[in-house]
Amino acid sequence: MPKGQPEVVPQDGLTTRQRRNRPLVAVHTGVGKGKSTAAFGLALRAWNQGWPIGVFQFVKSAKWRVGEERALKVLGDSGEGGSVTWHKMGEGWSWIQRNVQDGEMGSEAAAREGWEQVKRDLAAETYRLLVLDEFAYPMHWGWVDPAEVVAVLRDRPGTQHVVITGRNAPQQLIDAADLVTDMSKVKHPMDAGQKGQKGIEW
Repeated sequence: MPKGQPEVVPQDGLTTRQRRNRPLVAVHTGVGKGKSTAAFGLALRAWNQGWPIGVFQFVKSAKWRVGEERALKVLGDSGEGGSVTWHKMGEGWSWIQRNVQDGEMGSEAAAREGWEQVKRDLAAETYRLLVLDEFAYPMHWGWVDPAEVVAVLRDRPGTQHVVITGRNAPQQLIDAADLVTDMSKVKHPMDAGQKGQKGIEW
């Protein structure tokens, strides 16, 4: 397996091992397909290392069943790798009591509540890898303050890796992240009128 060699060695006072094991913030953005898929592939690697994984799925409907959800839950329950906890905003978040007196939470309020739980889990170091799927959207829409997100991620304790996906990731987040991938679209079946299909989109 090829081992990448850095082009520069920063004068940061860290040893090679300390720098190598530094927790990362990764952003998968752009208009192309594959942002979430890449994040869930990373979660497979984390599971194999025995890391506890927290997935927070923003925006997507409760009816949207992605194949990675079932696969990662089965792996998480297998006892062979890390644990996997999957939270979906479309289902009202798993930690919120179902008998909310004032009815259903709106999307904006639900997104903010999801971010509040992410902050609690970061402070408690609940997970080693957090996948914040489609979290770029609440920031882009002004529901969650990107400056706050950057500050919280910068000051997070321990060795927690965070992956954020979604189009239109704010520039503040891109500037602060350690790894940014822009998924560009060259060609897509939908351009020719073909809708998504089983095994490819879900």
